Amino acid sequence: MINRELIRLKVLQIIYAYNQNGGQNIETAEKELFFSLSKSYELYNYLLSLMVEIHRIAVRSVDTAMSRYNRLGTGERPSTKFIDNRFILQLESNKQLLSFRENQKKSWTDEEEFVRSLYNRIVESDLYKEYMAAGPSNYDDDRELWRKIYKNIICDSERLDSLLEDMSLYWNDDRFIVDTFVLKTIRRFSEQEGSEQALMPEFRDDETREFAHRLFRNAMLNAEYYQQLIASNTKNWNMERMALMDKVIMQVALAEILTIPSIPLKVSLNEYVEMAKMYSTPRSGSYVNGMLDTISKQLIDEGKLNK
Repeated sequence: MINRELIRLKVLQIIYAYNQNGGQNIETAEKELFFSLSKSYELYNYLLSLMVEIHRIAVRSVDTAMSRYNRLGTGERPSTKFIDNRFILQLESNKQLLSFRENQKKSWTDEEEFVRSLYNRIVESDLYKEYMAAGPSNYDDDRELWRKIYKNIICDSERLDSLLEDMSLYWNDDRFIVDTFVLKTIRRFSEQEGSEQALMPEFRDDETREFAHRLFRNAMLNAEYYQQLIASNTKNWNMERMALMDKVIMQVALAEILTIPSIPLKVSLNEYVEMAKMYSTPRSGSYVNGMLDTISKQLIDEGKLNK
């Protein structure tokens, strides 16, 4: 699940904190990096579990309505179509997710009022109404409903953002990336796999884990050289006045373009310019873009960068 985009963000956060706190042991900082990445994977599982908890609220709601119908014998018999949805029943029985839920201290059952509010939003949505009004559904219909629910209702919940920030400081900037993996997971589900359906692994492969290690280590161990490159290309601007986030972004960017040859130069530059736009000052995107472009050309001319 963890990809280069998330790794870049986490490396940036750890090195920024390292500089703010006056520095610490590099090994300790690296352990913090990998712990932070593991928390992102926890968030992935936690968000999958949120859909299961919404379903459980739905089951209780339908059971209550059914009991009332059986007792009074009036009105329309409650439909069980939503709670019989094949995809959500498969997710609920998923062995990997069950293992995660059993080993976690946090649970969505502690946030029942919030989960119920999400369920109410779903019931009031056109997505739900159209699904319930349609004829019998197949597995693909059921899976697509939950993909749309996640994308249009769960992803759009500002209250969920606040709850997650309160639960873990590590999740403050993770959701927009992790949400994409939850949606990919939904699309990958197959009815034939049943409860054995594989969720995304924490790291796709050893190469991805190694990318995190190399990017962090090179950014830290060569920090003085990267800062000299930045300072020597800063015209009429005191390095002390430069935003710390801008300096760290360029430090990590230079580590990537100089020490990880498998990634094209343009790809690396675009990634870090976007990070500057998102996490630094309003002018940082264009400033970082100009600086990295200038430094890259200098390194190419000096024969130090061959991409």
